[in-house]
Amino acid sequence: MKTMKQRKGFTLIELMIVVAIIGILAAIAIPNFLRFQLKAKSAEGKTNLAAIRTAEQSYYSEFGYYVSASASPSANGQNLKVDFVNGDGTGDGFDQLGWGPEGQVFFNYGVATDAAGSAYTASAGADIDADGNPQSWGYKKGPAANIPGAENLNNGGTCDETFLMAEVVGPCDATSGQSLF
Repeated sequence: MKTMKQRKGFTLIELMIVVAIIGILAAIAIPNFLRFQLKAKSAEGKTNLAAIRTAEQSYYSEFGYYVSASASPSANGQNLKVDFVNGDGTGDGFDQLGWGPEGQVFFNYGVATDAAGSAYTASAGADIDADGNPQSWGYKKGPAANIPGAENLNNGGTCDETFLMAEVVGPCDATSGQSLF
């Protein structure tokens, strides 16, 4: 009597089913991962704006006026992290305010004040999803509206003061808060 050898292994059908399942899981997981990554990048701008707000309030409490700061770093707004460089130079702008982010940043930051230094708008802008439409976050303090230069604080992005809620870090326009993520 002849005995058959028992063959061990997977059939081609079983392997194809496993590959299909892995493909389906990847199709679900990768977009979610990218969405969470964009949310984390966006959080940088909002967190740093809150820190600028705190620094401005501290400065105002001591000296009686808010400080303007040029868009810094001036070359940002891309989907890249860059070193933060104070656009106003040593001792002015963010240096005068005593604020600077740790490490590299996706966003560029700026502050515009009214003539008396009694109101300001701070904004952060970057194209974090590299779609050509910059995302802008802002914060406004004080009664003044239409502070000169507030709408052009960050490269490519704009900050519409009329859209911002007073004393709340939020999107500068209708599209910034409604990103693809």
